[in-house]
Amino acid sequence: MSQVMDFDMLRHAMAENYEQPEGPARNARAEQLLAEAEKLNIPLAVIEALGHQLKVYNYSSEKDKMFVPFARLLRMWDEHPEDFDEYETHSLHWVFKWMSAGMLGQPHIPLASIEKWLGEMEHRYRLAGHSERAVRSAEFSVAHHIGDLERAERAYTAWLAADRDSMADCHACELHDQGWWQALRHGDAQALEMWGPVLEGRYTCAHEPHAVLASSLLPLLRLGRLDEARAHHLRGLRLVRAMESMRGAYTDHVEFCALSGNEARALELLAERPAYFTDSGEPRSRLDFMAVVALLMDRLTELGLGGQPVPGPAGRTWTAAELAVHARGEALALAARFDARNGTSYVGERARARMDRRPLVDRLPLGVRSTRPAPAPRPAAAVAASGEPAAEPDLPALLARARRLSEEMAPEAVAAWAEVARAAEGAELGPHDRAEIAEHEAMGLGPEGAALFERAAALYAEAGDPGEALAARARAAYAHAGTGRTEEALAAVREPYEQVLALLAADATGVRQAASVLVARARILMQRVHEAADEEVGDTGAATAEAGTAVRELLALAGPHTDRTWLAARAAEARAMLAELAAHSGDAPAAAELYERAVAEFTAAGLPWFAVEYQARLAGIARHLGDPETAERAVRAALDGGGPYLEAVGHAQLHLQLAEILAADGRPGPAAEHALEAAHWADEGGEGPTLGAWARHQLGGFLLARGRWAEAAEVLESALPDLTAETHGDGAIVQTRWWLGDCLTELGEHRAAAEHWLRAADIARHWPEQRDHAMLAHLAAEALGHADLPVEAARAYARAGDLWRSLGNVHGLVRSLRARAWIAARGEAGLDGARELMAEAVRVCELALEELPAPDSGASGEDDGAEDRVRLVSELGQTHRQFGDLIARSVQDDAAEDDAHAAFEEALGQVTRAVAAFASLGADGLDSRTGSELAAGWLEADLGRPAAARARARAVLAACEGLDGDVPRARRGEAEKMLELMAGAE
Repeated sequence: MSQVMDFDMLRHAMAENYEQPEGPARNARAEQLLAEAEKLNIPLAVIEALGHQLKVYNYSSEKDKMFVPFARLLRMWDEHPEDFDEYETHSLHWVFKWMSAGMLGQPHIPLASIEKWLGEMEHRYRLAGHSERAVRSAEFSVAHHIGDLERAERAYTAWLAADRDSMADCHACELHDQGWWQALRHGDAQALEMWGPVLEGRYTCAHEPHAVLASSLLPLLRLGRLDEARAHHLRGLRLVRAMESMRGAYTDHVEFCALSGNEARALELLAERPAYFTDSGEPRSRLDFMAVVALLMDRLTELGLGGQPVPGPAGRTWTAAELAVHARGEALALAARFDARNGTSYVGERARARMDRRPLVDRLPLGVRSTRPAPAPRPAAAVAASGEPAAEPDLPALLARARRLSEEMAPEAVAAWAEVARAAEGAELGPHDRAEIAEHEAMGLGPEGAALFERAAALYAEAGDPGEALAARARAAYAHAGTGRTEEALAAVREPYEQVLALLAADATGVRQAASVLVARARILMQRVHEAADEEVGDTGAATAEAGTAVRELLALAGPHTDRTWLAARAAEARAMLAELAAHSGDAPAAAELYERAVAEFTAAGLPWFAVEYQARLAGIARHLGDPETAERAVRAALDGGGPYLEAVGHAQLHLQLAEILAADGRPGPAAEHALEAAHWADEGGEGPTLGAWARHQLGGFLLARGRWAEAAEVLESALPDLTAETHGDGAIVQTRWWLGDCLTELGEHRAAAEHWLRAADIARHWPEQRDHAMLAHLAAEALGHADLPVEAARAYARAGDLWRSLGNVHGLVRSLRARAWIAARGEAGLDGARELMAEAVRVCELALEELPAPDSGASGEDDGAEDRVRLVSELGQTHRQFGDLIARSVQDDAAEDDAHAAFEEALGQVTRAVAAFASLGADGLDSRTGSELAAGWLEADLGRPAAARARARAVLAACEGLDGDVPRARRGEAEKMLELMAGAE
């Protein structure tokens, strides 16, 4: 060190070190400070340095080091208790509890020594006059650790019965341990009830609610309270991430992920804390950690991922299967050491039980980005009554089933035809059967299926079924349209269209075959409408008219046959096409009505899954028409009707659409639930970085709206890496960072909030409209001020002020100037610099007032600028008031009398101007006017003018006379106090 410390410097350095993050660096600094204390030859300095060292060891991964400084402190107390002041005496007795818990966590310390220590603690507490509450709490910890549950229950009862005194743990810590015991005894509901005051924030400390949030996770899962479990994980993990000493709580979060289908997130958490695999300062928490690592790795191996690389102890690469063996071995070896020390098998039994826990839910979506490491296990293959696998059905049976499912238009038909195709390999089949197989294979190929449709057409012709042959050719034409060759597709469908109508007229084919051709032609013509609109080329009106004619022709053909599922579906599709054409033509009400009819027809035909697409479109139109009820009903019906047939991305899109509808209707709670589902399904569907990121962006905003700051921050931080200007727009990135700044401000993380706001401002600076840029710069400045970074804050306020000035926003400019003035008063610019800035703020307000039109100057006799004038006068009054406060507070206690008198006079002048400004606002300015009047009265008192102070107080009483409410009552009380104090001042 560069210089020898004195005692004050040492105390300052210890306080500064205690604020640093937990870990070896803080511990090493504490050791240096002890060396400095020993140089001072002041016993109390050494006592305080030892106490500081003991505290940082206790809250770190090096808990095993705390016994040495404590032994030294205890020896100093026994030899010279007079060297300890009141605070250090209390601290010495307080850390007896730490020693008891610390010994339990070190298996090399004999149980007899721990029991002896417990007796020593009880003896010394009795001598010091302390309650036995802390002693019984320590006994409870020893008893439940060794598995003597009867003794633990007795100690627990005695603990609760003993009086609370200054040696008792804080309420939050006591409630955590008491609730933990209830949960251990299978009383999850009772535990959560007991933890309620901590979870609600009524009792907190440096490590609570951190530990309670972690301990509550499995009880909540077991009780099925999944939303609370998710919230506690997101909130609690954020609290323990930066706290090295809370390996046990961190372990609970990893376990929660492993047991809730979030194995991928559990792996991410392991990767964040590699030191936890090897930190040996507290063997008990390492045992818990390794047991949960084994649990997670066994789970991954069970899912078929034993060969997956995973985070593990440094020095080599690990697979899940390898780490499972290693972690289990480490956990059991540590448990064996504890059991050997304790003379019981309890620790080992609990470790094995923890490692062998089964998942409590298949998958609990958390809202943060994640990918499932493996699909959920498939159900076991069907087994016949004899115990042998069920026999595979023969080809004729498979064909019959596939045809039935196709006739019913069931979603399972696709898989059924694929099964037929596999079974038909090498089999002798007629041309009609082969045509059906080829056609259904083509359906799964999209635009690439045209050639197979043509082959199917040839086979149908060979089989003597001209109608089906024409239908297959029409489908081939539609497949061509899917590659963008719409005109070629129309040319290709022309001949099948004409021929099928001729066959139908001659009763040489059925309505179904004709409808197949007509629907293919209508779809191609609908595609041409879209292309004409998108490319703004060609005659959109003519394309729309031709498509409309084709669709109505299809409807006329299929409409009378709604008793047949396939034809009913074609009629419903035609109705939906008409709705689409109405929407293209700008007739939204007609489109909504037609979509509703189409949806009803699909549902009536027993095909709700076909209605999903049109329900989503109906919802969009209903929102456009200002009908949120219909929009919500349509999306909910789509989710219900789509059910298990929807692809994961379809689920995500519908849930996100519903979330946006609910949010627009002022229901952020239900909106958050559906945004959460959207994020989950997007991840499941492989769209996590795109649709999933947008869902998380929305979810974060909804959680923010509900005041769930920590959860919102976790979700938004998770969304941010995936949000890109190309995919989501830079507005989404700015909004996410803006929301994050709001969350972090509420959480007291001001520096991080400022960083997000400044980064958002750097994006917004390129936008044509600069209001967001100005607002973000201003918010960043406020956060930097709260983070005690005055230079950076002043710079950000100056940036915001320039932007407000360019936008003509007087209020923003004035507030930035006032904020800069307060910073300047405490910095190098001093009071003179602050005066200049406040004076400029006054000038800006006065100039803006001068530029307003004169009152009652409008032709109608109304004052169009009245509202602006009120706001500006209020801003001017606030500026004068802050100007006066700033000058008054600049007066130091040791200031010369003349200097103080001059400053108070100057301040009084500014506050008097504030009173006048607020008084001009009448009743609207009452609160600010009377507050300023009282401030002026106290300044009069400081200037030795009690009569003037009494006059100010009487003016406040007169202004508040007869008025009810909190503000008038408070003002009257302060005014009466001023009159009372000034009565005898002369």
